[in-house]
Amino acid sequence: MTRDEFIGLASAEQESLRRFLLSLCNDAALADDIAQDALVNAYVASSSFRGAARFSTWLFRIAYNCFIDRMRGRRLQTAPLDSPAARAVPGPEAADGRFRHEDLHRAIGMLPDKERAALLLFYMEDKPVKEVADILEMPAGSVRAYLTRGRQHIKDYLEKWKTR
Repeated sequence: MTRDEFIGLASAEQESLRRFLLSLCNDAALADDIAQDALVNAYVASSSFRGAARFSTWLFRIAYNCFIDRMRGRRLQTAPLDSPAARAVPGPEAADGRFRHEDLHRAIGMLPDKERAALLLFYMEDKPVKEVADILEMPAGSVRAYLTRGRQHIKDYLEKWKTR
């Protein structure tokens, strides 16, 4: 792959890659750093890209690996669904569309990494289950299970919020 080919392909994926990473780590600066690492790693490894998978699948896999590497030994700033931080949500009297939207993002941020990654790739990036499976390096059945569990966790969280 030539430099110009790489730049063209990477440019087409840059915004969705950044959006995916931002949703994973909830920190714009960290998402930008990880995206930059992923793009550098992808460029260095571009000679090994054989086209067996789509370029976006390959790039998102590299980015997800960079995210995992960054998170090793460092906990994401999230709380379990039943923690005091999760319960500190505005009451129904403040529940306009903006707060509901923020609450959904908070719920997504509280999901375990693989559930969150599967949901974000499937719903926000419109990737098919097979491609999500390739990116996360797991069987398609596991992706479907993560999607089901992730939806249930979000539903549970939002129901707790609704009853407050």
